[in-house]
Amino acid sequence: MKIITLAMDSKIYSSNAYLVLGSWNRLDDINTLVDTGNNPGILEQFAGINTGVGKRAVEQIVLTHSHFDHKGLLERLIDVYKPSVCAFASIEGVSRIVKNNHLLRMGDRCFEVIHTPGHSNDSLCFYCAEEGVLFSGDMPLHIMTTEGTYIPEYVEALARIASLKISTIYPGHGKPITENPLEIVRETLKNVRKSVSRQTDSGG
Repeated sequence: MKIITLAMDSKIYSSNAYLVLGSWNRLDDINTLVDTGNNPGILEQFAGINTGVGKRAVEQIVLTHSHFDHKGLLERLIDVYKPSVCAFASIEGVSRIVKNNHLLRMGDRCFEVIHTPGHSNDSLCFYCAEEGVLFSGDMPLHIMTTEGTYIPEYVEALARIASLKISTIYPGHGKPITENPLEIVRETLKNVRKSVSRQTDSGG
């Protein structure tokens, strides 16, 4: 599997966009874009990427959620590449609704869909056990305070992620997290649980 980060240094407000390719660009690999971002400059980047002979640069788009900075280019990319579009919410352009525990092929690997409500009701993470890769969208995974308020579904999803084997987290904003990603998630879970416990003890 190859993962190419797009729009990292965008001067336009945009999420990251990640192009997931198979290691050998085989015909049965599924060239997948994780979030479209909102920077049309990524269309020019595709021209310089080897995405396979006779293959569209983008055959599938998966959305971590439907906020504009993560899907701003969706309509344009559909016009250019005619990809299938997977998301939790039934928004315009989505051709496949995916839910918790569904499996998706991205590049040459299988990813598990994890529903992670909290940042938004339709937030998803995508996890590849074989590579230890997590696309986290805008799910809060680096919380260093015990002062927050969290819905039970978020805490449950966070606990699930903390139990996984993770070597790299690709977030919706900022650089990939390669140094101690699982320790960061587990520290976040500990702080979130303390926040929830404090709320319960205070009757909140």
